[in-house]
Amino acid sequence: MSIVKRNNLVFPALINEIFKPDWFGGLETVGHNLPPVNIKENEGDWQLQLLVPGRVKEDFHIEIDKDVLTVSTEVKTEEVKKEGRYSRREFSFQSFKRSFTLPNTIDAENIKGDYENGILSFVLPKKEEAMPKPKRQIELS
Repeated sequence: MSIVKRNNLVFPALINEIFKPDWFGGLETVGHNLPPVNIKENEGDWQLQLLVPGRVKEDFHIEIDKDVLTVSTEVKTEEVKKEGRYSRREFSFQSFKRSFTLPNTIDAENIKGDYENGILSFVLPKKEEAMPKPKRQIELS
């Protein structure tokens, strides 16, 4: 298995092949802070986690379209401070959009998501035919 290194993190090439990032708009994401992602395979599912602290559930827009899972958020803030004859107005805008092509072994109809303690988590169940088959003994005649 080959190893791929991105942003000082090491990823097995297999995971990069299964969950290919689709950057809609090409270079539009340059300069944005993309949340780090953990992907873990279990016997019956895949777990996908994004580290996105400081948000609430309502901040996220999550959709699946043609086997592409897309997670995005936009948070805008404006702060106005007035002291005497001076005033200061500061704006803040934070957004990201991260997309993953799901392998055809994922049961997209039963994906579950949760956001707790700054971690956006998804459980991506495998289809029945993708589950590991139990070992079978063959008896000779």
